[in-house]
Amino acid sequence: MDPDADRLVGTRRDAIRYAGAVTGAGLLAGCSGRGASPSESGSDGGNGSAAGGAGDSSDADANADSYTATMAPVGEVSFDAVPEDIMVYSLLYADLAVALGHGDAVNSLGFDADAGGNTLDAYYATLDGVSFDREGLTQLNTGSGGGISVDRELLYELDSDLHLADPALFASFDGWDEDDVAEIRDRVGPWFGNVYSRRHAEPPEPYRDDYEYYALPEIGERVAAAFREEERFAALDAVRKDLVETIRSDLPPESERPTVAALIYMDGTYYPSRTDEPGFANAHVRPFDVPDAFAADEVTYETAYDHEQLLEVDPDVILHQYGIASYYDVGAIRGELSDHPVAGDLAAIANDRFYPSGDPVQGPTMNLFQLEMTAKQLFPEQFGEWPGYEHGDDYPEIPADERLFDREEVASIVAGGPE
Repeated sequence: MDPDADRLVGTRRDAIRYAGAVTGAGLLAGCSGRGASPSESGSDGGNGSAAGGAGDSSDADANADSYTATMAPVGEVSFDAVPEDIMVYSLLYADLAVALGHGDAVNSLGFDADAGGNTLDAYYATLDGVSFDREGLTQLNTGSGGGISVDRELLYELDSDLHLADPALFASFDGWDEDDVAEIRDRVGPWFGNVYSRRHAEPPEPYRDDYEYYALPEIGERVAAAFREEERFAALDAVRKDLVETIRSDLPPESERPTVAALIYMDGTYYPSRTDEPGFANAHVRPFDVPDAFAADEVTYETAYDHEQLLEVDPDVILHQYGIASYYDVGAIRGELSDHPVAGDLAAIANDRFYPSGDPVQGPTMNLFQLEMTAKQLFPEQFGEWPGYEHGDDYPEIPADERLFDREEVASIVAGGPE
């Protein structure tokens, strides 16, 4: 994008301006470049004509309340108004929007909104006044067979104030590159997201120099700044800090902690994930400092085990990812493995320590429940028994005296903001 690109003025959305730097683009100030899509205008992706000069009094008044938020890889984004219509790709950012009191601003999700919404509903069920309205949300991904396909025209149609998603991720999608990402930024609205922090994976080459890896609270702080909800997020994160302190203060000695395997099982094959590596995917397991059953193996996204290979590892506890209100029926999987001549010998199966676990793409509210769930699954003597879970149900009801965080406090923060 030309650093001197013209800016279209006249709507509230035009007040949200990109002011950061992406590899291959200069440092921009006050650029939103709202306009029609190339197919509508016959444009090759250039910017629209100017409307209003730098000396307009209306611009001066708007700038008086401007503020900024910063997140790699997009850099600094300047806002003259809080975003009211936002594109969201992952549950991390949907949960963050709800946690910050802006869930009704979400207009889309990357995948099936009912499936993702079910997961959020399952965690929000015991939080009075907290919900995620998924009715009418647009599904962004229309790919099949494992491919991800998002039509750029769809982003023009959504006409979002803010794309609460990682531009580096979109640049990796079929039919996208950094120029396409920049076009959406300039002509529709800015990007603001970071997902390669999930496992500290390497982003596409054009974004590597500007990339930073954040812990989950650091992502939350940055998104909170974009919505001017810093106090609300700080109050919610204080609950997380207290919960982690509770966990850390009551852990048994390291020698008494079980070996733990995180995985997904499908059609006779196990797909493992490391729990001892950095990234917010492990934010619900890391505080327990448990031995990773796969620590001796080279585990990548392509790693797969059969029954015999997993039996060689034989973890004490197996945490099946995406286990709450999702596609996977962990109870049925456990039953299948119990009847298998090899898998039935797994210690985690024989000792009934095969559990539904959390969603790695977790936001701050999800993380609270997933920390509590993991505590009860790994250390029932210290934190109380995990009550079990039936596929499709909400997060199970925990007796008030066995809860590890205060639901009413969380609901008050999310639904009404800090007192």
